[in-house]
Amino acid sequence: MALFLFLVLVAILLGIFGSVVEGLFYLLIIGIVVALLAFLYAAYRITSRTTRRRPR
Repeated sequence: MALFLFLVLVAILLGIFGSVVEGLFYLLIIGIVVALLAFLYAAYRITSRTTRRRPR
């Protein structure tokens, strides 16, 4: 969970810097990619946690 929150925070910061500072649009793109990776990681963790348990 801490890794997910850290990645989201990094994505937000990169997005802000990328949109505010002129000429650093690529940081906005990197922020979007990091956010997508964070949400994919969270989805993987949630689904893998539910599929590990054996049904009784």
